[in-house]
Amino acid sequence: MADELKLDKQVCFALYAASRAVTQAYRPLLDALGLTYPQYLVMLVLWERGPVTVKELGTTLDLDSGTLSPLLKRLAAAGLVVRERSVDDERSVHVRLTDAGAELRQRAATVPRRIAGATGLRAVELAALRRDLVALAEMVGAHQLSLDER
Repeated sequence: MADELKLDKQVCFALYAASRAVTQAYRPLLDALGLTYPQYLVMLVLWERGPVTVKELGTTLDLDSGTLSPLLKRLAAAGLVVRERSVDDERSVHVRLTDAGAELRQRAATVPRRIAGATGLRAVELAALRRDLVALAEMVGAHQLSLDER
């Protein structure tokens, strides 16, 4: 039984260590862009989808408004995004890229390839890892929902 409590047996620690290592690999690349990792994630959503609401961003990135609001404020102060209240619904805030934010996409284009190279994995292995991690997150999320219902 005690063997189950060894650190090297914990999936959570392996995920934590891998997450930290990957995030650290991003740091110098994102520093060159003037972005933090969470800001980069916001920019990825905006580059992919265009203008979105703060609520959509929070849902997509699984971030609460207490985390997202200061992050968006810093991106706006950097001149990369604009936040605007909806004319139809004052409770809704839309976020869109500025010209500078849109132009940053070109400078960021090499980041995924460089991170992929840092992993030492082939493209097919990275795709399988990503698929497995998404499936794991979904399974744990679904299991958590069933635990919450008890």
